[in-house]
Amino acid sequence: MPGTTPTKPEPTNLADGLDLERASTRSLADDGTVQKSPVEAKVDIEHVPVNDDPRQWSPLRKTTVLLLIAGASMIVGILTAIQNPAVTAMEEDLHTTSSQFSLSLALFLVVQGLVPVAWSGISEIKGRKMVYVCSMALVTGASIGIALSPNIGLVIGFKCIQAAGSSAFLAIGAATLADIYDPHERGTKMGIYYTAPLLGPSIGMVLGGGLTSWLGWRSIFWFCTLFSGTCLVAFVLFFRDTFRKERSSTYQSILKQRLKERAKKSEEVHEKDSRTTVVDGELPDIKITLRDVSPFQPICLVLRRWNNLAMLFVTGIMFSWQMMITYTIARTLSARYHYDAWRIGLVSLAYGMGCLLGSLVGGRLSDLMLRRMRERSEGTSQPEIRLKSTTVGVFLFPTFIVAGGWVTQQHAHIAAVVVMLFGGGFFCVMMYSSILAYIVDANIGRSSSAVATNSVFRGVFAFLGTEVAVPMQDQLGDGWMYTIWAGIVLFSGFLTIWTSFSGANWRRQAEEREGRRPDNITPVYLDTSASDSINT
Repeated sequence: MPGTTPTKPEPTNLADGLDLERASTRSLADDGTVQKSPVEAKVDIEHVPVNDDPRQWSPLRKTTVLLLIAGASMIVGILTAIQNPAVTAMEEDLHTTSSQFSLSLALFLVVQGLVPVAWSGISEIKGRKMVYVCSMALVTGASIGIALSPNIGLVIGFKCIQAAGSSAFLAIGAATLADIYDPHERGTKMGIYYTAPLLGPSIGMVLGGGLTSWLGWRSIFWFCTLFSGTCLVAFVLFFRDTFRKERSSTYQSILKQRLKERAKKSEEVHEKDSRTTVVDGELPDIKITLRDVSPFQPICLVLRRWNNLAMLFVTGIMFSWQMMITYTIARTLSARYHYDAWRIGLVSLAYGMGCLLGSLVGGRLSDLMLRRMRERSEGTSQPEIRLKSTTVGVFLFPTFIVAGGWVTQQHAHIAAVVVMLFGGGFFCVMMYSSILAYIVDANIGRSSSAVATNSVFRGVFAFLGTEVAVPMQDQLGDGWMYTIWAGIVLFSGFLTIWTSFSGANWRRQAEEREGRRPDNITPVYLDTSASDSINT
């Protein structure tokens, strides 16, 4: 006899094992079939149940993913600096000028900053692995091209291709970690991951100096070919995709649009409120288009929040300083200390070691502060607590910048230069790793877009920084140039402190404007089949 079965209780906690059946209302139709209608449940999109949940993977598998993306990300830093010790050799062999060489570095940085937005959009539709493999293939091919280039024009062109490929790791590396680690452990893992691209410039300087001295400048790009080719093979064989479309705000928004279009032609799928997120055990595949991966919408969504805008400005300033210091210190050591390429690389290694230690300390410190807040607040926390860990660096980082400038200006002993480089790298990256973890945590469901937007800011600011570095250094000298930079960095530090106090309020206001809260998302569980037959 036709009737209805009792509605099952709506789950409110993901730990209860939310699934399609428990989140549906079942009714018997006249033909003896079960009709499932969508119901809504309040769920954090980061923890929507998925098949083969990456956050439930074994520690060994997670560590494998971490090491793969960290190792591949190191090439990002290596590529930015490995040719710096070879400047003189390349200028002589290619018959180019310092301005043309500086242009190649500036274009590399701006391309590396802009392209990640496209990689991010693709990764939110087709997954992370495809992006990693394609991008590393570009790096490998471009490295071969540079090694064989007979003129500076081809070098600049292939460098831009290199930048486009390597930029993918800036865009989705942090997002990949967000796929497999919960917020309370991300800071530490982000610190480990970020040591690779930060240590890369120093390692690149040493490798570039040694290879140029022994085998010539072209050998450094054959090394890049070998390194990137090895990473390419490793990703093909060992990397398991961490992307899950049910947890992607980008994928969900596109899916909702497709379902709305379908609903206009069929009554099988009902149009839901704009606050809902569509989740299904087997979401329909979406054909990717340029409209789907348009960079403008995710950038606008990220930049509409004042907390994001403030921290993106800060990271842009920090990365600009990082690129400026590796380039200008090489010029200073060559002109004032008369060091060759090999010795320049060894001195620059002090900066890289400071970055390495700062990344580890900064990530662990921000995780520690986040855990303490959760313990005091009975399991709740705010991403802004991570920014509290940067307070010491806000004041000590500019101090080392000023001191380093006047140390080199006065031609002090090289030991003093080493100490200043180490301290500057340590406090810069200690702050940066905490801020990057904050950017990921403060943009639930769109972490890849937020990190890609961060790359845009980094690239643009680095382009500007490297373009003005040589004129400032030649006209003002190291002392006043670094003093001006210290003032800019100090301002960005005060902006970080301000965000640590006001960022939560800015986020809430933005969420109200958007008409949704990332920590209170309402998924709609859809049964795409017409009905399920049962025995009556």
